Amino acid sequence: MLIGVGLGPGDPSLLTLLAVDVLKSAIKVFVPGRLAFDLVKPYADPEILTFPMTHDVERLQKAWRQHVEEIARYAVDGPTAFGVIGDPNIFSTFSHLAKMMRIAKPHVQITTVPGVSAVTACFSRLNEQVGASFVISDGSAVESKLALKATKPRDMANTFREEGFTDLVLLERGFTKKEKVYTKNFPLKGEYFSILYGKRT
Repeated sequence: MLIGVGLGPGDPSLLTLLAVDVLKSAIKVFVPGRLAFDLVKPYADPEILTFPMTHDVERLQKAWRQHVEEIARYAVDGPTAFGVIGDPNIFSTFSHLAKMMRIAKPHVQITTVPGVSAVTACFSRLNEQVGASFVISDGSAVESKLALKATKPRDMANTFREEGFTDLVLLERGFTKKEKVYTKNFPLKGEYFSILYGKRT
């Protein structure tokens, strides 16, 4: 199993308890750089994987393929962690790594441990309170949309589809004992602690 572990924005005290547990119990831990290495070092003996800073596609693909092969050697035998700054599912090296792993090694199970993302860390550092919708972008085209407090999921899903986000998932009370996940037949009324996520197809 390959586990992407969010290490937070850089402050060691912002690692989650679950992240620490996974790092301690993994048979092998990989990281993409020195900052991640320093965060992981108190809990494991991480190995740094280098990713060339180049626009040479062939060189990049070769490096990524080598990393996938190396990580898979451990991931087939037990929990193998890949620690990244921020959150492994948002604009991260791990996201690309996981995509390539699913193609090259479909037998390797992949999961993630969420971390404190750059987004929430930024608002906290700036002491900025956000009470209305906002946009997160890295300059690329918008391919997905996420709505909090999806208390009318069926209506909201219809709006998403009209905007071109047709691959939909509803998560109610995520990470709790009452967690529910819907991919179709969305209820008319949803929980206050619910999120609707949509992707373009």
